[in-house]
Amino acid sequence: MIILGIDPGLERIGYGVVRRQGSRLEAIEYGLITTPRILLPDRIRLVHEEVLTIFDKHQPDAVVTERLLFTVNKTTAMDVAKVLGSILLASSFRGVPWTEYSPPEIKQSVVGNGNAEKKQVQFMVAKLLSLQTAPKPDDVADALAIAITHAFRSRAAIPANLLPKS
Repeated sequence: MIILGIDPGLERIGYGVVRRQGSRLEAIEYGLITTPRILLPDRIRLVHEEVLTIFDKHQPDAVVTERLLFTVNKTTAMDVAKVLGSILLASSFRGVPWTEYSPPEIKQSVVGNGNAEKKQVQFMVAKLLSLQTAPKPDDVADALAIAITHAFRSRAAIPANLLPKS
């Protein structure tokens, strides 16, 4: 199974493509989609095109995003929601099912603690994917954590040694 995890944003959108083969997880590709400070419709189009390119390159079986939770800046929340809409449109165009998880669900799945710190998530992402260092920036590590969460939750038969301690 190939899973595309996406951490939605406006200026920076983290993505991570993870392959699950049996109990093994492998990072195939990960990175950052950035948008320049241009008109919002053009930013949304750029993100949409980049995500379609990732879909076409990796042919994911699932796309997974982090559920948007905003309490401070409502204006930014609306713009990020619009970007998320372009990601969902790309998913629909390619016929790839979409799932979302809340930040506490992701932290619980990857670290074993729904209130985990970012550094703990980054450490566990690197460990679970056998990476030499934690992916940077945070958006990329978060995208990989989102994909790992789906790998764990979409299949119950993950060996206990790969699951985070509760």
